[in-house]
Amino acid sequence: MKLLHLLPIGNVDDRLLGDLRVELAETFDATCQVLPGRLDPEFAFHGERQQYHSSEILRTMQSYVPADSWRMLGVAEVDLYIPILTFVFGEAQMGGPCALLSTHRLRQEFYGLPHDRELFRQRVIKEAVHEVGHTLNLTHCQDYRCAMASSHAVEWIDLKESVLCGNCRGAVLRPESVVTNRS
Repeated sequence: MKLLHLLPIGNVDDRLLGDLRVELAETFDATCQVLPGRLDPEFAFHGERQQYHSSEILRTMQSYVPADSWRMLGVAEVDLYIPILTFVFGEAQMGGPCALLSTHRLRQEFYGLPHDRELFRQRVIKEAVHEVGHTLNLTHCQDYRCAMASSHAVEWIDLKESVLCGNCRGAVLRPESVVTNRS
């Protein structure tokens, strides 16, 4: 049995975690559970940027992976970055057990727009599938509709779907194969 764990990082809405649990279980044909407790992200806060270093959180998450876990996705509401980028929506260990996503820039309110719960929910699901996909050795897909398409702005997330394209799904079903040519 594949067991996908969700790790709340800081204050994360339980309803959102419940939505993710259902969607990710269906997408990856896995049992999905929310871990009890929460990881406090304050250790990764960098005052000079007023953001949280995602790689530091990802590294710490490794000690939270249960022995029976297939994959673990950390869900944070804080603003994440890596040193070479202004921000990131998430980060994952390519082929490893852990991935992380931030909901901070997925909210309409961040852009000065009215709250839209359904749009926010869809963005979170798309990015969750994307980050878990990286743990399965999936790289960025050229199909803009695929959940594995690269997203450097929230508008790009809105263009894609919350599912993997046929090529990416095939690569997950054949983990020994290396996907190099994607259209």
